[in-house]
Amino acid sequence: MKLKMNIAVFAGSFDPFTLGHYDIALRAASLFDEVVVLVASNAAKQSLFSVEARVRLAKTALHSVDRIRVESFDGLTVSFMQSIGSRFLVRGLRNALDFESERSIAYNNKKLNSEIDTVFLASAPEHFAVSSSVVRELLSYERELDEFVPKSIKETLLLEWRNLQC
Repeated sequence: MKLKMNIAVFAGSFDPFTLGHYDIALRAASLFDEVVVLVASNAAKQSLFSVEARVRLAKTALHSVDRIRVESFDGLTVSFMQSIGSRFLVRGLRNALDFESERSIAYNNKKLNSEIDTVFLASAPEHFAVSSSVVRELLSYERELDEFVPKSIKETLLLEWRNLQC
């Protein structure tokens, strides 16, 4: 009998990819057979970096991690999940405000597809204050990023930022 793979999707705008995202992706990879980091277009958000740049950054950060792949999708996350046979959506939580927001999203996803289960992973304490918006602000003031983004993407992120400034 062939066992069905448990594929999880870790979706977000990842604008840009942070140490918090990296940590959640690694932990999810230890729980599932495969994790797809889905760089999503979010109609409600104005992204700083292009989808292509965000995919490059996530792929660079995660290139050596088994069982993780990075993709992009322009549509509903539940539609993407259905297309790859995934039932699990991974979401990272930094605080109670994140939980309230994510719980509503999980409810709506369940209404759209009753097969989907959302798995919440609490942020590691050292990443509670790490967010993409903080990284964008640090970039704008040319501040140090070492405690906020994976070392493997720091130079690429700075290059992408400089390209936006031209």
